[in-house]
Amino acid sequence: MAHPRRFRFGVQVSTAPSGEAWAAVARKAEDLGYSSLFMPDHFGDQLAPVPALMAAADATTDLRVGALVFDNDYKHPVVLAKEMATIDILSGGRLELGIGAGWMVTDYDRSGIAYDAPGVRVDRMVEGIAVMKGMFADGAFDHQGRHYTITGMDGLPKPLTKPHPPFLIGGGGKRVLGIAAREADIVGINPNLKAGAIGPDAAADATAEATDRKVGWVRDAAGARFDELELNCLMFACIPTEDRPGTAEMLSGLFGISPAEMLEVPHALMGTVDQMCEDLETRRDRWGFSYFVVQHDAMDALAPVIARMAGN
Repeated sequence: MAHPRRFRFGVQVSTAPSGEAWAAVARKAEDLGYSSLFMPDHFGDQLAPVPALMAAADATTDLRVGALVFDNDYKHPVVLAKEMATIDILSGGRLELGIGAGWMVTDYDRSGIAYDAPGVRVDRMVEGIAVMKGMFADGAFDHQGRHYTITGMDGLPKPLTKPHPPFLIGGGGKRVLGIAAREADIVGINPNLKAGAIGPDAAADATAEATDRKVGWVRDAAGARFDELELNCLMFACIPTEDRPGTAEMLSGLFGISPAEMLEVPHALMGTVDQMCEDLETRRDRWGFSYFVVQHDAMDALAPVIARMAGN
């Protein structure tokens, strides 16, 4: 086994029609055994993540909260660090801090935020992480970079979690995964979204073979700290079914791969409860994945699996 970590599960939720409904979703996730509730950070039909995550934490006792992931381009890291420290304090240390370089081109086009070249956005994210860690550390700090200049800033309040809330960085490319391996506590292994939208390129990059390559990049970049990392996998399909071969054949056409290859895609889970549990064990053995996140519409579908697997 690559990692002796116990399984835990998260759910990604975007919106609700009212505060009462939002709180109910958070409480249900906690009751079903989910470890965390995540939100995306986009400009479409979703609640704003910072207030919504705080509301989810207020409605629950143990549920962890975070964005999957905050776009570094949408907020100055000094501002985001202050907001994240506040959530960590008010939630009793239940924040997971997901951060990314930004990828969804429609957000940038519609908002007028400059969609810089990937290398520039990643450079800016790396500086943003350094700034946030400086904000979380004791005392004042300076940062002189191409994108941010910080002078004598003592980030207050300091987060409850020491030395800082766990950083979650995900990616599908070698550079970003290398950064995650060195800077994050939780590393998300994702399809590559360099096209700026979810499409055929991302689907083709979700295979088991591609995942082998990505975990290898993380292992090489992390070095001695690899065993300290928690490896995270975001699932795009979770389908309970008695017809596993037929479901794999149906999905394989969407991914442009064979049904046999589809059954090995770590971002999809299908079959009976027994089969899905076996798949999770296989993925932990092969890649070290122990932290799986599903979409809101699959929250109930995965509940029997979580009842059996969470904490094991």
